[in-house]
Amino acid sequence: MAEENRSTVTEFILAGLTDRPEHQLPLFLLFLEVYVFTVVGNLGMITLIGLSSRLHTTMYYLLSSLSFIDLCQPTVITPKMLVNFMMEKNTISYPECMTQLYFFIVFTIAKCHMLSVMAYDPYVAICNPLLYNVIMSNQVCSWMVVGVYSMGLIRATVNTICMLRVLFCKDDIINHYFCDLFPLLELSCSSTFINEVIGLSSSATILCISPSYIFIIASILHICSTEGTYKAFSTCSSHVLAVALFFGSLAFMYLQPLSVGSMDQGKVSSVFYTIIVPMLNPLIYCLRNKDVKVALSKLLGNKSL
Repeated sequence: MAEENRSTVTEFILAGLTDRPEHQLPLFLLFLEVYVFTVVGNLGMITLIGLSSRLHTTMYYLLSSLSFIDLCQPTVITPKMLVNFMMEKNTISYPECMTQLYFFIVFTIAKCHMLSVMAYDPYVAICNPLLYNVIMSNQVCSWMVVGVYSMGLIRATVNTICMLRVLFCKDDIINHYFCDLFPLLELSCSSTFINEVIGLSSSATILCISPSYIFIIASILHICSTEGTYKAFSTCSSHVLAVALFFGSLAFMYLQPLSVGSMDQGKVSSVFYTIIVPMLNPLIYCLRNKDVKVALSKLLGNKSL
């Protein structure tokens, strides 16, 4: 029995995004540019929020935490993917694969819950504006952020422990560009039912965000003035866009049984939510947010003096 719980595979081969050699260099340059932009954008957002007193509010504290997650999530995946573009054989050791899976789940689950917490902020601002400072106090906000990371760590630990019990003996080629949950389960020659249930339950975090926006929309529709309705929608429009991009691509990959859908299609969806969306979020919150634009121009103006 002890032998059945141990993997016979010591390393995996990552299939990557393409098997055509002529595409490797262009893809390397493309994703290197995207990754650099992601790092600069999210570090810039964290720095701007930290330096600008105008942005020392609950909403921007949560936004800086989101930027930190958006910095870490692609960092777990992209450097290895960039190295693999330059290698003939894209191998990853079993311990490295499990480590990558663990931290990927940590930051993905944390991001799901962070977006859910960030949905609660505009809900309170629109539905209970007079009690906003009481409900969204600094202490409450800090505990929310602690809860976000705790959920990520707990769920990642459970998923990874279950994955460590899976026996890999069918093949060692992962049809993906990183060690993701479902592509790994495809290689198993032991039962993966528990892993699939836990994985799908973790993915169902998407449902946590729905109630806040149902209440937000209902409250906005009860606002009589056109100006008030426009102001309410502008309060949460950036967040709605970020949520739609992330959860839309995430749901396509995970909210379906393992046997349904093509992993090749899943790769495209994965690229979007693991690499592209973390790059886009700083742009979404900068370009669609007056306070951030004012704080940025003020900071740049001070530096030019």
